[in-house]
Amino acid sequence: MRGSAVRVDVSHDGLRGGLTHADVRAVTHAVLRAERVRRARFSITLVSDAVIRRLNVRHLDRAAITDVIAFGMSDVSGCIVGDVYVGVAEARRSAARHGVAVREELVRLVVHGVLHVLGYDHPDGDARVGSAMWKRQEALVGRLMRETRR
Repeated sequence: MRGSAVRVDVSHDGLRGGLTHADVRAVTHAVLRAERVRRARFSITLVSDAVIRRLNVRHLDRAAITDVIAFGMSDVSGCIVGDVYVGVAEARRSAARHGVAVREELVRLVVHGVLHVLGYDHPDGDARVGSAMWKRQEALVGRLMRETRR
């Protein structure tokens, strides 16, 4: 990858969510542009409860279903490389709990995962909603949801 290049691959592990592959790519590109990232390779995968639980156990030693897991690094050339896994069923449950559309919650989780890869973090529990990461995430989600309504 030379110069300014961003590549985003999307897969759905046999699942269909409220976002198309093009939507997921557009959300990822928008976050990277907003964060002024010029060189990146991302893989975003929409997964089932069983898959995200296995990833959570294997990599984070947490025996629970979660909504998003992100892994990131920079390669030797400085290109940011990230893998983001979004739990579609958990996104649906979370959307219902919070009274938002599934599409909005999936956008939120893609944004959340990309921000984690870029180095953002938040505390666990209720304190997370006051964190800089959460505020950045919600600003981006709000902007993206407004842009898609036009």
